[in-house]
Amino acid sequence: MGHTSLDKIIALQNKPANIRNLCILAHVDHGGEDYLINLIDSPGHVDFSSEVSTAVRLCDGAIVIVDAVEGVCPQTQAVLRQAWLENIRPVLVINKIDRLIGELKLTSQEAYTHLQKILEQVNAVTGSLFTSKVLEERAEKDSEVREAGGGDNGEQVYDWSAGLEESDDSDLYFSPDQGNVVFASAIDGWGFSIHQFAHMYSQKMGIRSEVLLKTLWGDFYLNAKAKKIMKGAQSKGKKPLFVQLVLDNIWSLYDAVVLKRDKEKVEKVMSSLGVKVAARDSRHSDPRVLLSAICSQWLPVSQAVLTMVCNRLPSPLDMAAERVEKLMCVGARRFDCLPEKTQELKRAFLECKSDTSAPVVVFVSKMFAVDSKALPQNKQRPLTQEEMAQRRELARQRHAEKLAASQAADAPAQPLSQGRSATESGIEEGKEHFIAFARVYSGVVRKGQKVFVLGPKYDPAEGLKKLPEGCSTADDLCTVPHMACCSLGSLYLLMGRELEELEEVPAGNVLGIGGMEDWILKSATISTSPACPPFTPLNFEATPIVRVAIEPKHPSKYMPKLVRGMKLLNQADPCAEVLIQETGEHVLVTAGEVHLQRCLDDLRERFAKIEISASKPIIPFRETIVRPPKVDMVNEELGKQQKVAVIRQVKEEQSKYPETVQVDSTGLVTLTTANRMATIGVRAIPLPEEVTQLLEANSDLIRTMELFNLSMKEGKTLEINQKTLESIQDLKRKLESYMQGRKWRSAVNRIWSFGPRRYGPNILVNNLEGYRRPSVWQCLEKERSRAETYREFDNSIVSGFQLATLSGPMCEEPLMGVCFSLEKWDMKLPRQPSEGDRVSPDDPARLDRSGDGVYGQTSDQEAQGGSESESVVPTGSSEGKRRNNSSLVDCYGPFSGQLIAAMKEACRYAFQAKPQRLMAAMYTCEIMATAEVLGRVYGVLSKREGRVLQEEMKEGTEVFIIKAVLPVAESFGFADEIRKRTSGLASPQLIFSHWEVISSDPFWVPTTEEEYLHFGEKADSINQALKYMNGVRRRKGLYVEEKIVEHAEKQRTLGKNK
Repeated sequence: MGHTSLDKIIALQNKPANIRNLCILAHVDHGGEDYLINLIDSPGHVDFSSEVSTAVRLCDGAIVIVDAVEGVCPQTQAVLRQAWLENIRPVLVINKIDRLIGELKLTSQEAYTHLQKILEQVNAVTGSLFTSKVLEERAEKDSEVREAGGGDNGEQVYDWSAGLEESDDSDLYFSPDQGNVVFASAIDGWGFSIHQFAHMYSQKMGIRSEVLLKTLWGDFYLNAKAKKIMKGAQSKGKKPLFVQLVLDNIWSLYDAVVLKRDKEKVEKVMSSLGVKVAARDSRHSDPRVLLSAICSQWLPVSQAVLTMVCNRLPSPLDMAAERVEKLMCVGARRFDCLPEKTQELKRAFLECKSDTSAPVVVFVSKMFAVDSKALPQNKQRPLTQEEMAQRRELARQRHAEKLAASQAADAPAQPLSQGRSATESGIEEGKEHFIAFARVYSGVVRKGQKVFVLGPKYDPAEGLKKLPEGCSTADDLCTVPHMACCSLGSLYLLMGRELEELEEVPAGNVLGIGGMEDWILKSATISTSPACPPFTPLNFEATPIVRVAIEPKHPSKYMPKLVRGMKLLNQADPCAEVLIQETGEHVLVTAGEVHLQRCLDDLRERFAKIEISASKPIIPFRETIVRPPKVDMVNEELGKQQKVAVIRQVKEEQSKYPETVQVDSTGLVTLTTANRMATIGVRAIPLPEEVTQLLEANSDLIRTMELFNLSMKEGKTLEINQKTLESIQDLKRKLESYMQGRKWRSAVNRIWSFGPRRYGPNILVNNLEGYRRPSVWQCLEKERSRAETYREFDNSIVSGFQLATLSGPMCEEPLMGVCFSLEKWDMKLPRQPSEGDRVSPDDPARLDRSGDGVYGQTSDQEAQGGSESESVVPTGSSEGKRRNNSSLVDCYGPFSGQLIAAMKEACRYAFQAKPQRLMAAMYTCEIMATAEVLGRVYGVLSKREGRVLQEEMKEGTEVFIIKAVLPVAESFGFADEIRKRTSGLASPQLIFSHWEVISSDPFWVPTTEEEYLHFGEKADSINQALKYMNGVRRRKGLYVEEKIVEHAEKQRTLGKNK
């Protein structure tokens, strides 16, 4: 595989059937036919799984590499899941097989069993993904049948396996006989598929290669006497064919070359294989050099992998229709609900059209930065013969001029300066240029072509309505939301680190596009057709959770450089987020410790190019409430005396509340607004853990519901596809099943809002008598009841709830798993003192829309959001407005603003009336370690508040796999410490998992002697929750109750009389 000319690659780009998009671009001559392979490499560390997502979107296939010793790791599962979600076909390479020989000292038979287990593990992951998909499709079909048939006839037994038996999964699993598995040792330069050995032995043994292909992997053995391949190797105690014909040969080669260094045997092996090795390699002191020289000729790894890629992975022409529809349907939209012109684009996708009439459709998955020196136009290219001749002529002229006038130095200097400016023109030292990493799905992309850049919220139906029919990018068009028009810059062919400039790129190819940094932030869809929808967003496995505040070492001098550098970093990294907090801090959010370090290095060396200082990681916490505990901190049951002490403590706290706040023994908080015109009663109840997890997992569905309710409020309609409606129905059904009991009776139907940001894991429940407002589940209702109307200032209550859940009273962190029940809402507004608190649907005066009365304001006119300065904007005449404003605005400000503040404070007091707890973000940690360092691993985990969930020994090895959970707050430096303590014999993988309640009460104070002994001021153990809470409060500048001076002594002076 030598260097390929650019012209040959450009010619191959026009043959989509011979393209394989799997970032090194290689040209492969395969069986007389040329193939173009785009290999996009992605990092294996879990922190950089976002890079995998950006690569997977542009590909048709994937090579999944698994370590032969470690087997299936968490990242392997994540990669397989990402490939499955994007509907791309994977092939498998089991690498590092040399470690089975050198490190684990396995025999060929044991290695075969070990490889079988790895294949089973990988196939188990794929099988679980396939099963869940089939069962989902089956459930959808059943629901459609029920709707069409009007219900079930009689009792039916649900057969869950029926869908699985009907589905074809023959090409789904990895199996060597299917040609989608390669066994390799990349370090020693060898790799093979069983097709190579089948072809090799069919000539030697006279057995047809088709028979060998089916029997080389499996429970088959060779009967030497009968010269037949028989079944049942395991039951008869025979060597399987794969061991006998394949592994034994590799093992004997390693034995001769590496382990025993038997020169005679090596020469025999080389002569039998027909391999010739250079004398330098055979005399080398390192036996691996000789081994690599032999194996790279006998079983070259590149040939095995690239042959598998060409034969097994699809070309751009083989794109599945299901994948096209999935890419084109954003959010809740259904493909058949898209405009006709949009649906017609599907054909262009599937045919991978490259003619001039085909619409251009390009998806940009990421933006990456390159130095200006790396751009082709700025590179020093080799001189041609004509240029060299021209330079020689110039040199002769200069020499002649020197002889003619030896003192005149100005004339010869002129051509030199011209030459210098020509080479240096356009190169700005150290400037970063952004290139869009993209793939052409349809049409031909040309340099300077005008295109539409479509944002994620662009609606093709709206775009087609606003734009004239048959319009193109060249026309002067009106502005359409989330759509911009621009010209493409330079087009590049990505040759590893090298870039080659192109004039045009046809469909099916991966390319780089210059000059798009002003139009695209991270990813976007580009098209010449306004009917093209934006592609679905990328699926990121890693959650950005680690935050640091950043500032320059010299803020007054370098702050603008830092701001510019962070903007560039935000654009260059698909997973990093850059925020500016209310305090003015510049915050960087990353996926993990390794990712954070990479981002900080990029800021220092590439984007900002200044010295920066980063704060300690800002750890996210959540605040929640729990049921009253039955045991105290020393695990003793709470007796009568302790309960009396708790009641006395609550009464003491009650005396601290303001006059306008009252808290009863059941936890109901009643709060009156400052102008005494409204009273609110709120109770806080802890949500069941299952409900919290369900709400957190379905935030996208809740957001869709809120959008629907908002559009209904504004008198618009939002189309939601059937699949999303079924998911919402399923969410409601699960909520009802989890929220059982007297206190949750019909609570699901009375949900007022979700929070924070209207889609979080907290709920506001309407427990007001006589107030029937439209349900949050409106999208599931066929008809809306006329009796259900919005009460005035309904939105102010919701805004107050949103503010309360966004920052809790413990340390201003968001709430999680809390239900606020609104049980009282009285309003005594001026000019209508005799009116009741509740809105009756039968009283037209109270629902009057004229705007003359106080209740004239409708829900459509209320502002959305959570600003405390929200004001009332009634409709009607200016005189009515003046009257309303004069009556509702007093010295305390607008009434709606007071109601927001009152609701927020009532929720906070209700929260404080219950046992409060902090919730910590948790990582799942998987550690592979040998038996001798196991104790040290446990020591590091226990020191950092970790908890071991599972420990098992990997069969056939001395390696233990430890699964544990570790708080994110304790994870910084964990990987380094564990490597140091175990001398590099253990390495952890951390993936964000869930939120967990810290059991200790941060406000708990010891009362008994035993409690003082365990948790007093001089105790060894500290209150972990209090430590975290004070740390967050200190960082945010909030009051912290702690002793400033611990060991105070009187100042002593040297003078005796002083």
